[in-house]
Amino acid sequence: MVDELNPAERLANRLRATLRRDAKRLLSPGPPTLPMLMVGPQVPDDARVQEVLDLCMRVGEVQLSSGESVAVVTDLMLRLAEACGLPAVDVDITFTSITICCHRGNAASPVTSMRLVRYRTLDLTRLAKVDGVVEDLESGTLDVRAAAVAVDEAIETPHPYPRWAATAGWGLLAGAIAFLLGGGPVTALTAFLVTGAIDRVGRVLSRWGLPAFFQQLMGGLLATTATVGLFAAGLFPPGTRPSLVVAASITVLLSGLSVVGTVQDAISGYYVTAAGRVAEVALLSAGLLTGVVLGLKFGFAVGVALDVAGSVSVSVGRFSLAIVLGAVAAAGYALAGYAPLRSLAVAAGSGAISWGVFSSLTQLGNVGAVTATGVAAVCVGALAGLLRRTAQVPSLVVTLAGITPLLPGYSAYRGFYQLAVEGLSEGLVTVTIALATGLALAAGVTFGEFLFRPRRRAVDVTADDSDPANPAGGQ
Repeated sequence: MVDELNPAERLANRLRATLRRDAKRLLSPGPPTLPMLMVGPQVPDDARVQEVLDLCMRVGEVQLSSGESVAVVTDLMLRLAEACGLPAVDVDITFTSITICCHRGNAASPVTSMRLVRYRTLDLTRLAKVDGVVEDLESGTLDVRAAAVAVDEAIETPHPYPRWAATAGWGLLAGAIAFLLGGGPVTALTAFLVTGAIDRVGRVLSRWGLPAFFQQLMGGLLATTATVGLFAAGLFPPGTRPSLVVAASITVLLSGLSVVGTVQDAISGYYVTAAGRVAEVALLSAGLLTGVVLGLKFGFAVGVALDVAGSVSVSVGRFSLAIVLGAVAAAGYALAGYAPLRSLAVAAGSGAISWGVFSSLTQLGNVGAVTATGVAAVCVGALAGLLRRTAQVPSLVVTLAGITPLLPGYSAYRGFYQLAVEGLSEGLVTVTIALATGLALAAGVTFGEFLFRPRRRAVDVTADDSDPANPAGGQ
C-alpha cells in the first residue's frame, strides 16, 4: 500500500501540472499576426473601388450641374457608395469640383478621385433618369457595371424636346408672369416674344463662349431696349403697361440663378460651396442690373420712359385667374427645363399652390409680401419633400417650378428703375426687398423639405457580381 500524500505534496503536484499546461500553451504556435493588422473596413480591390468611385462621381456631377444642393448630392453619393460595398467613403464638394475618397484601413492606401464640374445645364429628364438608376442599383435590379452604362446613356442622350419647345416654355413663363402682374393679352404676347428672342440670343452667345455675366447683361439690355422700341413704335395700345414686359423678362432671367441651392448649402453648413454660389448669384445679378439700367438710359435718351406699373386689382375672378396663371408659369418653367412629361402636371400644381397661398395671405390676410412668400415656399418645399418618398417625379422639378411665379422680377425691375431715375437710396431699399424675397423663397423651401424629407437607410448590396441571387455587385 502506498502511503497517501500529505497536503504539501498534493499542492506541489497541482502546481507542477498547472505550470506544464501553461508552458505548453505558451510554446504552441498561434494564428498568423497579419490579420491583426487589417484594421478598418474590408473593401474590394483597386479596380473595383475605382469603378464604384467613378460611378459616384458621374452621378454627383449630374446632380450638382442640375442645381441640387451639396447636402443632397453628398447624401446620394454616400448612399450609392455604401450600396456598392464601400462603407468608409468621404465626399467633398466645392462648387466646381467633387472629390471622393475611399478609406481601406491601415493595411491598404486610400483611393481618391476628383472631377471638375465644367458645365451648368438644366435637364430635368436627365436628372430623373440618373435618380432612377440609383434607385435600381439600391434595390438590386442593376449591378455597378450596368448602372455605369445606364448613367452614360442618360448623360449622352439628347434633350427629350426640340430646342424650340424649351424656348416656348420660357416664353410661356414670361407671358404668364406678365398676366400675373396685371398685364393684358398684348403685354403677355409681347413678353412671350421678347423672352423667346432673349433665349435664342443667349444660346448663340453661349456657343460663342461669352461669359455668363455678359449673357445676363445682354439679356437685361435686350429686354429693356426691345420694349422701348416697341413702345416708341406705338405697338402698345393705350392703357397697357409695357414695363411689365421687362419685369416678366427679368423674372425669367432670375429663374436661372441658383438662389435656393445657395441658401440650402449655407444652412446645411457647406459654407465654401455656398460662398461660391453667392459670388455667382451676385455677379449674374450685377450683369442683369447693368443691362436693364443701360436699356432704361437708352429709353430716356430717345424720349421713352418705362414707368413702373401700378398695383394689381383684387377680385374673386382675378384671384382664380391668378392661380391658373401660376400653374401655367410653373409648367412653362418645367417645359423649358426639359422635365419629363408626366411631371408637367405636378409642376403646374406646385405653381398653383404657391401662388394660391401667396395671394391668400397678401390679398385676403393682409400679410406682408416677404412673409407670404416664405410661407408659400414652405408649402412648396413640403410638397417636394413628400415627392422624394415616391421617386416618381424629381423633387427639383417641384422646387424650381413652384417658386418661379414668386420670383421678385417686378420688385427687381422697380429697384433697377429707381436706381436709374430716382436715386441710389430709393433703389437700394427696393433691391433689398427683392433680395429679402429671394432669401425667403430659398429658406422656406429648405425648411419645408427638411420637415417632410424621407429618412432613408442605406441598403447593402455587396454580394459578388457572379452571385445570381444578388446582381447588384460588390465584394
